[in-house]
Amino acid sequence: MISDKLKLDDIDKQIIALVQEDPNLTHTEIATKINRSQPTVGMRIKKLEKNGILQFQPGINFKKVDLHVATVELKSKNPDEIMDMARHCPFMLNAFRLSGEHNVCILLASSKLQKLDNIVNYHFRNNPEILNVSMEVVLDIAKDFILPIDFDSEEHDPTLENGCGEACKYKIAKAKGLVKSIDI
Repeated sequence: MISDKLKLDDIDKQIIALVQEDPNLTHTEIATKINRSQPTVGMRIKKLEKNGILQFQPGINFKKVDLHVATVELKSKNPDEIMDMARHCPFMLNAFRLSGEHNVCILLASSKLQKLDNIVNYHFRNNPEILNVSMEVVLDIAKDFILPIDFDSEEHDPTLENGCGEACKYKIAKAKGLVKSIDI
């Protein structure tokens, strides 16, 4: 079970469930709901945060805004380089290493669908290191989905020929030696 692996007792699980349901609850409100003292709740939340089990994620709720979100699954000869790219590209919300036919999944977001298509074409479809690319646009989201967004992405107008141009955060990081070199 997840709770066993994370070493959570029933009180920790109750606290996490309440915070997930309403992140704005005060420690006192949580304490009342689980029949514990406010200091106990505060100490447990602090411990859960310190251990990385409970985190408060600032960001945009993609369920409630009109932004385009897409998933890109790809098979790369060098998935570590794609993961490095995702750490720097303002359009890439996150990336995941996968098992199976595709070895990387990337979440993209922008106010314009064409920008996402240009990013995928430039970085992946034209890259000989990428063996297979599949892009799917998210049409609906079942639950609140909160992720940080890099507003610098709106300053970039990526093209198939030049990507984001000279202001590309990935190209800048690569030039500074902060990422592994790949030819794109």
